[in-house]
Amino acid sequence: MAELDLAALAAPMFGENCRAEPFAEPQREALKAACAEDRDIWQIYANNFGPDSFDASIDRYVASPANRTFVLFDGDELAGMSSFLGIDPGRQVLEIGGTYYRPNLRGTGFNRRVKAMMLERAFSAGIRRVEFRVDHRNARSQAAMKKLGAVREGLLRADRITWTGHVRDTVLFAILRDEWEGFAG
Repeated sequence: MAELDLAALAAPMFGENCRAEPFAEPQREALKAACAEDRDIWQIYANNFGPDSFDASIDRYVASPANRTFVLFDGDELAGMSSFLGIDPGRQVLEIGGTYYRPNLRGTGFNRRVKAMMLERAFSAGIRRVEFRVDHRNARSQAAMKKLGAVREGLLRADRITWTGHVRDTVLFAILRDEWEGFAG
């Protein structure tokens, strides 16, 4: 079994006119402002990165040794955030989640570019399976996962309680390394 390169999972990434930098304190206020541009969207997220809860949520994400959180850029414009979550070296599995894009970037192809960049990094670092967990109510994200070539593996009923108290059903998608190589190549 190949060894997982954890340092690569924490390093800056560069893609097709997009990039990801590891979250750092000097970016906090700009990212917080970007996440406040769509206050309503947080209702369908498991965690609230809206203005009132941003600091506690980002602190929780970056404090976990199993997570790597990134600030995303479209060219030089701050575009949002995404994370490698629940990195499991023994299983060579992680989740890409906690993803937020500023409203002006939705539907522009930015998601495809960011996910391709993150998938390439994950698989080149030794990950063999990448998961995506989507709120059953989030049709836009489910459609985006299918466009990426992710396989819908099932519905996790009453999977988690979100920050609003909603008991969420989660749709589980995954891409395996060999599937991505075939899809991306």
